[in-house]
Amino acid sequence: MTKPGTPSGAQHEITGHGYRAVVTEVGACLRLLQFEGRDLVVGFGKDEAMVNFRGALAAPWPNRIADGRYPADGVLEQLPINEPTRDCALHGLVFDRDWRLLAQAPDSVVLGLRLPAGVGYPFQLDLTARYALAADGLTTTIEVRNSGTGTAPYGVCPHPYLRAGDSPLDSWTLTIPADRFLEVTPDRLLPVGVVDVAGGDLAFDFRDPRVLGTTEIDHAFTGILRDSSGLATLELREAGGHGVAMSFGPECPWLQVHTADLPLPGITRIGLAVEPMTCPPDAFNSGIDLIRLAPGDTHEASWRISAL
Repeated sequence: MTKPGTPSGAQHEITGHGYRAVVTEVGACLRLLQFEGRDLVVGFGKDEAMVNFRGALAAPWPNRIADGRYPADGVLEQLPINEPTRDCALHGLVFDRDWRLLAQAPDSVVLGLRLPAGVGYPFQLDLTARYALAADGLTTTIEVRNSGTGTAPYGVCPHPYLRAGDSPLDSWTLTIPADRFLEVTPDRLLPVGVVDVAGGDLAFDFRDPRVLGTTEIDHAFTGILRDSSGLATLELREAGGHGVAMSFGPECPWLQVHTADLPLPGITRIGLAVEPMTCPPDAFNSGIDLIRLAPGDTHEASWRISAL
């Protein structure tokens, strides 16, 4: 661990099995992940603040809430708007808070955060984030407990930008284990309806591996295809065969994928955002797969990033 003083706070480094990861105090973000010196995610410098939610944890909701408003216990709550161009509340409330170090070993680190009741989210949560390296990669486990009063709406996802290698994203081969995706409005990216990946005007059928090319994606996928153990795995490979995979269990029935089409040169399409989600966008309003935590209730979700 390095001392605080950087925009992302203390830097918690772990190593093992050929992997190296750095997790930050601010946001418990995954700032760096390498395998044998090869970058598996798009990171940021230790002297920089997290940008574009690289490596962030999104809780107590993933993705966006329309207008920042949702009903809870008969009250229409109003969250701060942090995505003004779309008038939405984006990626929760924990990505810019200081997480405290709870435990650290050479190949693992555990951080904790008490999220107090506040404006727009009058519920108190205790969250724990555990990052652990093993031969099969980096596993992140997020546990939450409702330590306040009232039933708290909740969802979570990670926000890494995966890298298959140094070649351009357009040349990478992608496999998405999903039968359906969520159509969204073009201006605000809010839900319209679920359709088959093989239908409609968008060529989003990546159930069999194929090259991304110029395809632009910023959508949530569902109808997740899993192996006999319940795991689903997205794979991303460059032409030489090396790449990166992300696996997740049934606690995440949704998967947001974004080709990082951004307005500035040098940062556009430099990685693929892959976000296993416990619920879809705007779930605080739709109620779809929304977790409702009564006082004392807990929930756990995990995912793994592995080198290929």
